Amino acid sequence: MKIAVIGLGIIGGSFCKAIKKHTAHTVIGINRTHSVAEQAKNDGSIDVIGTVESLGEADIIFLCMYPQACVDFIKENGKFIKKGALVTDSSGIKSAICPQLYELSQEFGFVFVGSHPMAGKEKNGYGVSEAELYNGASFIITPCGADEKYVNTLADLALSIGFGQVKITTPEEHDRMIAFTSQLPHVLACSYVLSPCCPNHNGFSAGSYRDVSRVANINSKLWSELFLENREPLITELDILIDNITRIKDAIKDNDRETLADLLEQGHKIKQALGE
Repeated sequence: MKIAVIGLGIIGGSFCKAIKKHTAHTVIGINRTHSVAEQAKNDGSIDVIGTVESLGEADIIFLCMYPQACVDFIKENGKFIKKGALVTDSSGIKSAICPQLYELSQEFGFVFVGSHPMAGKEKNGYGVSEAELYNGASFIITPCGADEKYVNTLADLALSIGFGQVKITTPEEHDRMIAFTSQLPHVLACSYVLSPCCPNHNGFSAGSYRDVSRVANINSKLWSELFLENREPLITELDILIDNITRIKDAIKDNDRETLADLLEQGHKIKQALGE
């Protein structure tokens, strides 16, 4: 197949590299900054530096941009996409953009299937992309009404480039779970390093500090968009977190060892039951 990847940052660049490493598909790379596309071509990560007109050659198109930018790109360039082509996004939110992309698929005649690769790094850009980024990771698919054969095509491609499993779900369930597994930890990490103690942590910190603070090295423009577009599920999770922290804080404040130990033991038992 011919596969077009729009946006050659860490996610798009890694898709290109993984596809080239593991398959015989032709990769067309399209990027706003031409020098990045040239680097990808020189690296062998893509076969062709594409233009919007190149979209007409693609059997599958990966949109690897900020969520609303994916929608805006299709609004402007959907006319170039061939009928029946499979278009997917890689966005960390789904409810806010999947309906828009589905409507555009009906207008322009392509097939839309939402997706989200559950992998990444604290750093961004093509320079930190790698063919192994998706090894063993989960690939989430939101079919959005697409025929099963298109879902299977995307799932088979994901598994062929290293993903360890494919999870099929709805945009709503995706956003509810991602609020807990991804967005909440980023909120927690950023809140944690806002402490005045943080600049002086060196020499006093080890694994616990690294584990909690790691994802505070954040792309603020992207993640603020993700947070706001998914605000209701995220606020629900934040309320639960704040309540749990408050219960622990109150037990400490009241010197209530029994309650404190019970709360900590509840957390321990949950992790133990999950085998983590």
